[in-house]
Amino acid sequence: MEALAASDSMGLVRKGYESAESEKARTRRAGPRGTARPRAVRTGRTAAALVLAGLIAAACAPSEERAPAHDPSPDARNAAPDEVPGSGDLLSVPARALAARAERLRRAPSVRQAVARRWGLRSAPLAPPPPPTVKPVLTTPEGLRRGAHDPADGLPHVITRVPTDDRVIFLTIDDGDDKDPRLLRMIRELNVPVSAFLTHSLARDGYGYFREMRDLGAGIQNHTLTHPYLPNLPYERQRREICAQQDNLERETGVRPVMFRPPFGGYDHATLRAAASCGIEVVPLWTEEVFPERTEYRRGALDGRFRPGDIVLTHFRGPAHWDGDMRDVLRRLLDQATEEGFAVALLEDYIEAP
Repeated sequence: MEALAASDSMGLVRKGYESAESEKARTRRAGPRGTARPRAVRTGRTAAALVLAGLIAAACAPSEERAPAHDPSPDARNAAPDEVPGSGDLLSVPARALAARAERLRRAPSVRQAVARRWGLRSAPLAPPPPPTVKPVLTTPEGLRRGAHDPADGLPHVITRVPTDDRVIFLTIDDGDDKDPRLLRMIRELNVPVSAFLTHSLARDGYGYFREMRDLGAGIQNHTLTHPYLPNLPYERQRREICAQQDNLERETGVRPVMFRPPFGGYDHATLRAAASCGIEVVPLWTEEVFPERTEYRRGALDGRFRPGDIVLTHFRGPAHWDGDMRDVLRRLLDQATEEGFAVALLEDYIEAP
């Protein structure tokens, strides 16, 4: 299949070259002597050819250049694919068409498999199904309620998993301390959906990082101003922790969240009332927490396997906190999910927005 993809790509490059030569000949015939072909078209076709060349190289690189399939070294595991130029800088319509074809080729199974191997994954992650047109109906389990929880009171639902039969799990990342650009690159190359729950005191020195993550399709959600244990605070202090961060996130990312995760998973009835007053609809906790070297199972998920709709937690951290980094976390999660037949989906796709 890789050979066919390469052959198809080389044919496309050849057609682009022949088209360029034909256009050059027409320009010489139609224009005055010495008239040059427009630079934008030449530049566009050259860039598009480079796109395809890079993709062919990624798809057909010799196997010894890829990360080992078993127990790769840290350097090999963390080797990322070469950057591939996008189509945003291509100026001509023919170049954009070539770039679009290149993008389709990049997403071909053989190429996705090659990209996954170069990130150190055992196989390409499974693609999630299309988002449901009818969102699941959420309810707060009895064990997660804090006092009266009548639907008419407008309190947000507290959940640890989404009620769905789709074989999907949801990756959520908390805090915002470590801002590793290599994580963004991995998310982009592997097309991994994530939801970021941000604490202002940790994210405020780098909201540009999270705007870039948003532009990759990530969800942006609320994790308080300063990461306190909320049940220790009076109602008004809790409300400020949540509502002020709503304002920060709307200002910094253009998104006003509908989801809020309390630090340490700690909340009381006042927390839910405060969250509701700030426009929060859902309080997603978690079922599993993933680290570079292990996965911990919580809240009734003790069989060591994912279940449909599980919400998975990790944190924006790096070697200062862990023996590894976010790429190791993502690699562990994706390998386990794929082996168990699960895809990673976007939590926001399954939550009904107001």
